[in-house]
Amino acid sequence: MKKKICIVVSSYNGSTTSKIYLSAKKELKKYKFNKVKLVKVPGAFEIPVVISKLINKYDGFIAIGCIIKGETTNFNLISRAITNGIMNISINSKKPIGNAILTLLNKKQAYTRFNRGKEAAIAVTEVLKINKDG
Repeated sequence: MKKKICIVVSSYNGSTTSKIYLSAKKELKKYKFNKVKLVKVPGAFEIPVVISKLINKYDGFIAIGCIIKGETTNFNLISRAITNGIMNISINSKKPIGNAILTLLNKKQAYTRFNRGKEAAIAVTEVLKINKDG
């Protein structure tokens, strides 16, 4: 596929995000994109701004992060802000952004969700096909 994809990965909770990244990367190899670029950011909160800065350089994005609920309401605020930011960028740019940002109550929940990278890669690929055909 003659498209360029950027995967933006949070380094925070890196043992989880690296497994999600590998899941996405493996899936994207099947589609033979021209370019798949990895960009690392410190935390999930930085993902929307980085995608926004790079929006004109790529045809689609995959956002990978892991937010684990703590003792405060920060979890809800951060999760909502990131989701809204990603959705707004996607709608305004008319470019697909696969959301593989896990929002978990505890780290143990991550073990059954490493395939979210693959699911996000499939979603982006399918939307790019629609853009091509539409």
